[in-house]
Amino acid sequence: MVPWYPKAILSIAAALGLALAIVRPLREWAFRVDIRRLIAFHLTRFVGIYFLYLYSRHELPYDFAVRGGIGDIIVATIALALLFAVRFRPAIVAWNLLGLADIVAVVVTAARSEMAVPGSMHQLDQFPLILLPTFVVPVIIVTHVLMLLRSVRDVPAFRQ
Repeated sequence: MVPWYPKAILSIAAALGLALAIVRPLREWAFRVDIRRLIAFHLTRFVGIYFLYLYSRHELPYDFAVRGGIGDIIVATIALALLFAVRFRPAIVAWNLLGLADIVAVVVTAARSEMAVPGSMHQLDQFPLILLPTFVVPVIIVTHVLMLLRSVRDVPAFRQ
């Protein structure tokens, strides 16, 4: 049986995407806000350091904690660099594609880990990591898609 968190992530990301599509002021804000603010949100992906810590304590499985944690740390580090190179659109597009692929892989790995060894992802059921599937990951997915959409449109806010 598929764990609750991939379903929650998909549902919340879809709701956020739908809100962006139908709520005009929200959509206008999303296409106008300084791109650095959207990139900066991805600094939350330094949570990968905590994943590594939890793995060292045998509280998260290797595939999720180490592979996903290192991927998140890499994506967050690139985000930090992009905050100072925001005018380089190809780098932002490449980073978004990498970041989106990484977050999808992390979600799939978490679900597979839980299905293979029930209870192995118990940290996602409690604070603070419950914030990941219920808030952080859906926003990460939506902001990656939003930045990709902005990159193909001639949006002046992208160059801020």
